Amino acid sequence: MPAPAEDRTAIRLDQFIAHPPAKVWRALTEPDLIAKWLMPGDFRPEVGHRFTFRTTPKKSVGFDGVVHCEVLELEPERLLKLSWRDGGSADWTVTWRLEPEGRGTRLFLDHEGFDPEDELQQMSRRIMGGGWRSAAYRRIAEIVDAL
Repeated sequence: MPAPAEDRTAIRLDQFIAHPPAKVWRALTEPDLIAKWLMPGDFRPEVGHRFTFRTTPKKSVGFDGVVHCEVLELEPERLLKLSWRDGGSADWTVTWRLEPEGRGTRLFLDHEGFDPEDELQQMSRRIMGGGWRSAAYRRIAEIVDAL
């Protein structure tokens, strides 16, 4: 059977974290903890709240270092969906889903909205996919371990 075609419009990942959803949820929604694994910002867990994350600009890909977000959906300890825009062509959604699994949590990430015909967005998708997979999930687990 052939391998499924790559989805060039999204990053879809999941990882098991050996802690209950309540602890994982804290890492995803408490601003001081978010700053440790992602970026500092003025996030509040309220649907409709608009906020920004700030980080180092990456001029080579046209990123000014500011991510403009809005909380689109929120179900405590289950779902967090954000709009995710930069000053360029990025107009994405980032969705975290938490599902209890044994004594831990399966943490799903869907980062959607990449233009499959835009080479800069595809480069961003590859870079961000690697970052979510190798750095963000690892840092989230470390933070939750310390709670």
